[in-house]
Formats: sequence, structure tokens, C-alpha cells
Amino acid sequence: MRKIINAHCHIYPAKIAERAVEGIKSFYDLDMSLNGMTDDLIRDGSEIGVVHYLVHSVATVPKQVRSINEFIAEEVRSHEGLFTGFGTMHPDSDDLEGDFEHLRSLGLKGVKLHPDFQQFSLDSDKAERLGKVINKGNIPILVHCGDPRYNYSNPEQTVKFLEKFPDMTVIGAHFGGWSMWDDAIRMLPKFENFYVDCSSSLYLMTEQRAKELIKAFGADKVLWGSDYPMWEASAEIERFDKIDLTEEEKDLILYRNAAKLLGLEG
Repeated sequence: MRKIINAHCHIYPAKIAERAVEGIKSFYDLDMSLNGMTDDLIRDGSEIGVVHYLVHSVATVPKQVRSINEFIAEEVRSHEGLFTGFGTMHPDSDDLEGDFEHLRSLGLKGVKLHPDFQQFSLDSDKAERLGKVINKGNIPILVHCGDPRYNYSNPEQTVKFLEKFPDMTVIGAHFGGWSMWDDAIRMLPKFENFYVDCSSSLYLMTEQRAKELIKAFGADKVLWGSDYPMWEASAEIERFDKIDLTEEEKDLILYRNAAKLLGLEG
């Protein structure tokens, strides 16, 4: 059986999971069946053979940063070998350096940013200050990219961030620009350390369009993710398997690229 890493998973503590999922439903106007909690994530992934998960959450205000990171770190410890955790940071924090040191002390392996939720532009001074702190740790970031309703993380703004941090490994969620893919493939594939995931994208496009995007970025630069709890893994893998790719390309996207970035064996 093939191995799969789900490289885009949001999880929440039980006491806030329902509220968090309702917030996502409202923000994206989606009908969602999953509950945002760890056990449900594992159940969902086990149906298709997921062997590892990249888990994270997003602080919408600075005071949430450390408690969220402690929650993610505890879930990683409680599921040894199954989870890799990315922490959160917030550009409006009064102690970016301290937040980052705390994140690293917890053993978290990267940072997840969501400019649209956190309301900062990737080409702003705030993003540059945040990027300078993170870049000192030589760890990757996963960034929500794209949404024509907002002007925070669209491809032209992502370009400016990448130009400032050419040595930082950046994973641009949603093929680097949700629903703005013409701009994404025109502007972003030239950046050597820029990867993308295909989460929350395949439902909006034909198999041919998905193949075009994968070819533009390169199969060795694409990760598979379900954007849990937004989509059921079984539905996402069904969409993925309809794309005309070689078995080598599928293995890269489903497992090997993420395994390399996350430092996993095999």
C-alpha cells in the first residue's frame, strides 16, 4: 500500500473545536463534515493510508500564540512518529523573538502563517519583521496564499516576501494562490525554495488544470494535503488520483517531497 503524508491539517482543542470549525465554515461558506479534533483527523486519514500528518493552527490575536503552540506540541508528543507540528506566530506580538524561542523550545519544526486570518500583507513591514525572526531559525514556513476577496497573500505579495528571504523554505498553500492560479504559475515557480501544496484547490479545477499547475511548479515541489477539517481525505485523494500523472510523480507529491522537507525517514 502506498504511503501518504497529509501535509496540511488544522487541529483544535476539544473545548474550541466546534467554534473553530463553524468559523471556517462561515469564512469560506462551506459545508464541512469533520470536527477539527485529533482523533477525527486520524480516523479520516486512516481510510486512505495516511502515515504522517503535518499539524498546525493559527493565532488570530497575539495572546493565543503560546497556548496554541503548547497544544500543538502536546499533540505531537502524544502521537509520537505520527505528527510533525508547525507553530503559529502573530505579527502584532510585542515579543516576536520570545514567541519564536518558545516555539522552538517546544520542538515545533516550522511556522504556519495565514495572512488573511491574521490581517497582514506578505509585502508589509510586519511580514518582513516576522520573516527576519523566523529566518534565524532556519525552519520552513507554510503560508496560506491567495484569495481575490482580500489583498494580503496574493501572488504579487508572495513574490515580494520571497525576494526578501531567498534562503527561506516556503510552502505556499493552495498551489501558491487560491483561485488566482494564472498569476501564481506566472510569478512563483522561479523561486528555488518555494514549494506548494494542492490543498483546497482540486475541487475548483479540472484534472487537466491540476496537471498544468503541477507541471509548472514541478512534481518535486508539490505536497498533498486535505486542509483538514475542510475536506474529507477520501474525497481529496479521489480527486488527486484522477490527474494524469506518473506513479513516480504521485509518489513524490503524496509522500517523498513532504518526507524530505519534514526530515522523516523513508
